[in-house]
Amino acid sequence: MDTLEDLNVLYESYKRASKSSTDKVETMRFKSNFLSEIIEIKTEFRERSYVEKDGSEFDIKERGKKRHIHGKGMKGKTVGHAYSDYILNDCLRPYLIHNNGASQKGKGVSFSREEFEKELRNASEIYGSFIIAFGDFSKFYDNIVHRTLKEMVYPKVPEDTHWLFDRMIDHFKVDVSYMTDEEYATCIEDKFDSVEYYATIPKKMRTGEKFMEKSCNIGDQISQDVGVFYPTPVDNFAKIVCGCKYYGRYMDDFYFMVRTKEEAEKIMSGIKEQASMLGIFINEKKTHTVRSGDRFRYLQIRYFLKGKKVIKRLRPEALTRERRKLKAYKRLLDKGEMDYEKIKNCYKSWMGAFYKLMSREQIRNMKTLYKSLFKEDPRWKKQKSPSVRQRSKRKRTAPPTSQTSLLSTTEARSQSKRLMEVLRPSTAPGSRSALAQMIGTGLPLSSRQRQRS
Repeated sequence: MDTLEDLNVLYESYKRASKSSTDKVETMRFKSNFLSEIIEIKTEFRERSYVEKDGSEFDIKERGKKRHIHGKGMKGKTVGHAYSDYILNDCLRPYLIHNNGASQKGKGVSFSREEFEKELRNASEIYGSFIIAFGDFSKFYDNIVHRTLKEMVYPKVPEDTHWLFDRMIDHFKVDVSYMTDEEYATCIEDKFDSVEYYATIPKKMRTGEKFMEKSCNIGDQISQDVGVFYPTPVDNFAKIVCGCKYYGRYMDDFYFMVRTKEEAEKIMSGIKEQASMLGIFINEKKTHTVRSGDRFRYLQIRYFLKGKKVIKRLRPEALTRERRKLKAYKRLLDKGEMDYEKIKNCYKSWMGAFYKLMSREQIRNMKTLYKSLFKEDPRWKKQKSPSVRQRSKRKRTAPPTSQTSLLSTTEARSQSKRLMEVLRPSTAPGSRSALAQMIGTGLPLSSRQRQRS
């Protein structure tokens, strides 16, 4: 706990927590009195009196999928960042496989895509034709069992921080007072859907009589870290027990590559057993196998193999969705509900991330749409500085600076031979003057001739 009680650690955690919400009233209020706030957090850590408080709740739609989000206050965010960045990440990272790329410093979705493409090329070279299996965990965060999670995390984090981890995880408990005794007895084994729960169970039925120790809130810093770590037994089963060389996972999406379909079915059945032991469920609709010669999709990118070359393309749905977003941004801008600088940054960020996967026609159409909406064509690709362009142009078109550059290799050798014939008798009169004359013309000299000169 000495690390977490350091005021410098708490101050850095506060800055990271407030980075994405600097314009909110609560953030400004915390900022105006941040020193007293972090001293209060330190005191609560020392006395072990810190308690998680409820924050905001709201629903969002991500690619047409509804999600229920829990937001924390600035104090809870600061504590979450402190524990996650300075304790949990460092303790859990050594137990993660290399191809687990979500929510980790130095990794991310780009890293996971690159590793996937690298393994496609390697598998194509070794196997030739092979099978690729894709899987997904259904309602992943909603079905993380707290007891199992604590048993996995406790041996890996300092013992004096267990109480704080307990407080943060116990805050995710779900009020299931509406359940009968029979339903409550099996609620841990049954699949839980938080979106359906908050849509159908009113607050008056959540009386606090019964709680289900299950689920982690989407949007919480601790949830991201435990979500990356929780399916580690599945990863170890595929990589170590089954010896699957080409396996990777990005949060709740995973894949592996094997020679035959029978081998893929055997590994997938073992993964399902491991997942059931953890209390999480495989999404049967998204779990499938494809041949290496077919087209397939991973992390929103379409892939296909052409020999040993990996071809990737942006999904048309992603392009359509971005065009609709720009039109929606325009409506919000006209109403004064959105700032143009934010719109431009969103556009530049999206184009910078996906332009390499788009055709020239798609890029031209996106630029035309943006210009028709906002009367501007911002640069989204990093441009070379004028000095670099001029320097490279001069290097390509620079004229020859001496007579030497005009001589071919054959001519240079013949001149050297004639020079050696002239200088062969080292005591011959006029040899040095002949050498000096050749040097003055700029003809190439050998190393021995240079020494003599």
